[in-house]
Amino acid sequence: MRTFKTMLKNEMKLSLRDMNMVIFAICIPLVVLIILGVIYGDKPAFEGAEYTFLDQSFGALSTIAICAGGVMGLPLVVSDYRSRKILKRFKVTPVSPVMILTVQVVIYIIYSVASLALLYIVSTLFFGFHLLGSLPAFLGGYILVMLSIFSIGMMVGGISPNSQTASVASLLYFPMLIFSGATLPYEVMPSALQKIADILPLTQGIKILKAASLGLPIENIFVPLIVMAVLAVICIGVSFRFFRWE
Repeated sequence: MRTFKTMLKNEMKLSLRDMNMVIFAICIPLVVLIILGVIYGDKPAFEGAEYTFLDQSFGALSTIAICAGGVMGLPLVVSDYRSRKILKRFKVTPVSPVMILTVQVVIYIIYSVASLALLYIVSTLFFGFHLLGSLPAFLGGYILVMLSIFSIGMMVGGISPNSQTASVASLLYFPMLIFSGATLPYEVMPSALQKIADILPLTQGIKILKAASLGLPIENIFVPLIVMAVLAVICIGVSFRFFRWE
């Protein structure tokens, strides 16, 4: 446990010094929230809706930090350590692949939770946001989405020989950020674009969080729940089983 705490402390300091995640995981979600709040205010999501456009969008906005950490930050950090022979040095120590990957995941969980808390405070205080659904259901869905998206980063970072290869995962960042519904609302997309968006794993996660935040029936998200759970199990298993030290 002492080794884990030391690694977490040092890696967190390096991450904060880099500032990339502060920008992409903390600042960008907040900026998007403010823009949507100013434009739409307390307008209904659609004619006759019992919830506002912002109420509908909150679940999607909360995934921006998850997306940044899972498909951009985590895989690039781990693969870069492999390229610089840092992981090779860890190999002769008691540090295991599980600990290395878990430390990185915890760092991005911290960013995601901080982003979620900030979004909730700002949207509640300044834009009249209300969580219409169950808080435990929303938090449960949020944890599942984090595990699923972070598992992609764990898998890519765990098996990529270098940061150039791992950057393939980071190429998913902007498509998922834009077309999954995290920034451009899924509901306003043309039907053809929605079909393309449904292929992206983050889209399924956003459907879960929207249903939980709005109190929609669980039947609406049964398929997304299965997809995200299976994705997490497969990717985590691959990342631990085929982890490369060098």
